[in-house]
Amino acid sequence: MFSNQPLAERLRPAGLDDFCGQEHLVGKNAVLRKLIESGNIPSFILWGPPGVGKTTLANIISNTLKRPFFHLSAVHSGVKDVRETIEKAKSSQFFNQPNPILFIDEIHRFNKSQQDSLLGAVEKGTITLIGATTENPSFEVISPLLSRCQVYIMKPLPEEVLRSMLENALKKDSYLAEYDVDIKEYEALIRVSGGDARKLYNALELVVSSEADAANGGRIVLTNESVLAHLQKNLAMYDKNGEQHYDIISAFIKSLRGSDPNAAVYWLARMVEGGEDPKFIARRMLILAAEDIGLANPNALLMAQSCFEAINVIGWPESRIILSEAAIYLATSPKSNSAYMAIESALGAVSEKGDLPVPLHIRNAPTKLMKNIGYGKDYKYAHSYEGSFVADNFLPEEIKGRCFYEPGSNAREEEIRKKLEIMWKDNYNYAGKGKKT
Repeated sequence: MFSNQPLAERLRPAGLDDFCGQEHLVGKNAVLRKLIESGNIPSFILWGPPGVGKTTLANIISNTLKRPFFHLSAVHSGVKDVRETIEKAKSSQFFNQPNPILFIDEIHRFNKSQQDSLLGAVEKGTITLIGATTENPSFEVISPLLSRCQVYIMKPLPEEVLRSMLENALKKDSYLAEYDVDIKEYEALIRVSGGDARKLYNALELVVSSEADAANGGRIVLTNESVLAHLQKNLAMYDKNGEQHYDIISAFIKSLRGSDPNAAVYWLARMVEGGEDPKFIARRMLILAAEDIGLANPNALLMAQSCFEAINVIGWPESRIILSEAAIYLATSPKSNSAYMAIESALGAVSEKGDLPVPLHIRNAPTKLMKNIGYGKDYKYAHSYEGSFVADNFLPEEIKGRCFYEPGSNAREEEIRKKLEIMWKDNYNYAGKGKKT
């Protein structure tokens, strides 16, 4: 018989020495471990993928420091809950005890007013805030709150850590220990976890419980084949926190890049049905608009930006229509990665050549001394010439004439190419450089 309590809860570590992974934060002499051991921790945000120990670490910190601990989930809490919790935290402060810890799971789901309600308590030290988020705090946490918090990045658990966790589970869990389980192959369990300890434990418990009846008290041998056979029957095909999350978004982006609006809308529907965050989808379309459409249709970036802003105003479920419109527009737009290739090429030159000096004639010359030593000398002011253009050199001498931007083979960039040929003639040798079609 298995416990009603999930394996991940039964094996949740109580101290830092039992915590798995995140050596860069809580390993020996690591920054966060030092703060915890000193007993003086700042407010901070843990940013990382699901199942890497954000909630567990917050609990360990509270237990280690022996402070009052309040836990809110941003999914189920509002401003009223935040204020009530802060009042409870105030009332728990007596005899100069350290301030309580307020842990907010999925803090990125709090809107601006909810995050604003935390500011005063964090600034005055009424609480020490620990936030957990799977989304980039730079986008999802308001600047005043972010400026009052450290941000610590938690990484997906590597294969060796996941394997060790499986082995420890078989030894330490009293329910699993009742069975003679032999894991012959680890790849399937580790792959389906996607670096998520919670998913790893859930998968292990599900497979062992499924095999237990057939084993009838005998030995249970787990192979990749047997694991996948059980998991494919029991796990949902789309999990926004797991491997399917990355597979589906990959299929969506590649469909947009491949100019297939039907496939793009299908994969969008899969994400919508699976509960994917609309802002995540919109952000990926913003990136694609610049990287894969670019100058072939500059309006694509405006469309993607408008989509991102609109879904924040409209809300769900109507936002699905806006996402669909943007996806179809991007899929049916001409494609060019010339802007992406240009910056990559320029970055390569910077890496190769280092910090080349700025030519004297285009240096800033705010003082008389700078002018006397040649700063700004012989600079040709474009607007003083016909058509507001003069073929001057703006690159460091060592890479003069090096071409980083190569126009794509689409109608709009062919026009750009012709214009550059006329303007720059042999300076960048754009003539005859077009891509073959």
